[in-house]
Amino acid sequence: MKKILIGAATTLVLLVAITGGAVADRLFGFRPLDKFFPRGENFRIDQTVINEESVVIKVAEEVSPSVVTVSVQTPPRRVLQFDPFGGGFSQKIEAGQTQDIGTGFVVTQDGLIVTNKHVVSLSGATYKVITKDNTEYEVKEIHTDPANDIAIIKIEASELTPVDLGDSSNLKVGQFVIAIGTALGEFRHTVTTGVISGLGRGITAGSAYQGYIEKLDDVIQTDAAINPGNSGGPLVNSAGQVIGINVAVASGAQNIGFSIPVNVVKEALTKFSQAPTASPAP
Repeated sequence: MKKILIGAATTLVLLVAITGGAVADRLFGFRPLDKFFPRGENFRIDQTVINEESVVIKVAEEVSPSVVTVSVQTPPRRVLQFDPFGGGFSQKIEAGQTQDIGTGFVVTQDGLIVTNKHVVSLSGATYKVITKDNTEYEVKEIHTDPANDIAIIKIEASELTPVDLGDSSNLKVGQFVIAIGTALGEFRHTVTTGVISGLGRGITAGSAYQGYIEKLDDVIQTDAAINPGNSGGPLVNSAGQVIGINVAVASGAQNIGFSIPVNVVKEALTKFSQAPTASPAP
């Protein structure tokens, strides 16, 4: 009987010690065994890297199905040729070329997509949207925001996966962000990461050579890699919410990109839903 009592008491002491150690570890960060068996810095660094990778992978998998590529087909053109060997001048018709030029993201299941105004501004061109599963849709309508570089385009589709629009009013410098888009008009669904480098920036986007110049205020600055072709794509937080629409990159600089805050996009969507003044696509 005495041995049984001693055994029960020993077991109780061990359980109390283990429970107390766990509570101390959780509540007070006190790890007595670390004095005798140090974990080392590599453990914490590796754990941080794994956590960050997991966030990026999860966000990319969740958001990419809602990201689309915008392509343009230029109209056929008449080309004048000269034959120096007595043929004189002649004409031929060159077929229009198809090129991926930008990015967009789905905001409704029935085919409303947000992109940049300058992505769909070529007169006489035909635009298409390509989803992640390579399904192509012809753009039927284009609505542009006169005050911002935002366009809302419409395709005939159903059961698309819309993005989750976040709130850009409470962003912080240093906040982790992810950009998804068709980099360089060639590499679809490219994922890059970075942080918010600044808020409330004022920039002049475009150039006379590109055919448009637009001043944009209160934009987000980020060091996530943004390249031509990323225009119109989403800037996403670690929760998978869109917080901005990528619009421009600083020329002659590295890792300086800009995004229009998502709250501006939400205002444009609200105005569109109240008075849809979209014009038919060419």
